[in-house]
Amino acid sequence: MELAVYNIKGEDTGRKVELSEEVFGIEPNEHAIYLDVKQYLANQRQGTHKSKERSEVSGSTRKLHKQKGGGGSRIGDINSPVLVGGGRVFGPRPRDYRFKLNKKIKQLARKSALSLKAREGEIMVVENFTIEAPKTKDFINIVKNLKVDGKKVLVVLPSQDKNVYLSSRNVPDAVVTTVADINTYTLLNNKAILLAEGCLEAINKL
Repeated sequence: MELAVYNIKGEDTGRKVELSEEVFGIEPNEHAIYLDVKQYLANQRQGTHKSKERSEVSGSTRKLHKQKGGGGSRIGDINSPVLVGGGRVFGPRPRDYRFKLNKKIKQLARKSALSLKAREGEIMVVENFTIEAPKTKDFINIVKNLKVDGKKVLVVLPSQDKNVYLSSRNVPDAVVTTVADINTYTLLNNKAILLAEGCLEAINKL
């Protein structure tokens, strides 16, 4: 698969780059994508939820009325779950939502996501994505030049670039990451993926 290379002014440089068919041209595996996205979202959960159960609610443990002969239902103390202010039955407890996923499944999921985006024409290759000084205006101009403004944009760089990161930080729906940090969820959650030309060699080896 070949893609044209653009500069940050939005101009076609006249060059084309070859994308690996093993990464950008495979048949997407939807189940692998599902598992990888599920794991990513599960890992974001803090798992600190907690509600008080019957034994943890503050209140007297005195039996409210005698067991039999009153003509009403049987009842224990005021902390009963059936009473307002009582404990909760089987409430949430702190837990870890993370789970293991094999590396090859995650690798297949990333390739599947990239193939989907390539098939939908949502990938662009940018010659040299650099900004001289941290300016949000400069980042917005680059996005407009490449005609992807108004879309959720993912910029993938070969390595960390502080100026690009700081320039994009205040732009809604813009994410800047490095090729080493790309994941299936981030790829699928953006409608335009701008790949810096320098990171293609590493992506082709995914």
